[in-house]
Amino acid sequence: MAPEDRRAALIAATLPLLREYGTAVSTRQIAEAAGVAEGTIFGVFPDKASLLRAALMSAFDARPAVDALAAIGARADLRERLREAVTLLRAGMNANAKLLAAPGDPLVDDAEFRDRMLENRRRIGSAVAALIEPDRERLRRSPEGAAHLLLMLVAVSVHRGFGMGGDFGDMDDAEIVSVLLDGLLVRSDLTPPTESPA
Repeated sequence: MAPEDRRAALIAATLPLLREYGTAVSTRQIAEAAGVAEGTIFGVFPDKASLLRAALMSAFDARPAVDALAAIGARADLRERLREAVTLLRAGMNANAKLLAAPGDPLVDDAEFRDRMLENRRRIGSAVAALIEPDRERLRRSPEGAAHLLLMLVAVSVHRGFGMGGDFGDMDDAEIVSVLLDGLLVRSDLTPPTESPA
């Protein structure tokens, strides 16, 4: 197997283990999952930290999400497009939720990783804005602003309000889209009160 293929296979084997065990995962566990001898890892990566760094970089790569969002296209109405986007985004965020605050995370002080994360967020935001763009005239905010609000709602639902309380964990995909497009008022509260006669 070529070194780049072996590298990709080791990263692929490491990701689910990182999600399960965090950075405490052993090179023996990784080797077993990849179906290789433990020494094979060190023929491709100089040390365990380098492999974990590569796996974490791969986990947060925006390209798959951006491609999947682009594939949604404009084939459905806005609400349906956004519901598909929320389903996709939540799945990705849920898969990586434990990786964000892993103890001993080798990327805590990694400037390149921080820059890449910011760029990935920008790319995903742009992809969501592109889904909203055909309906620009129907919204009071720009597609970019609406995309930012949607991503915040998704993040709060996945990360349970970021420790600030609130019952956001039970929001399903349709409710997230409804909160964005319809607001928080229940339907009966949308009609203005009737004025009493003078």
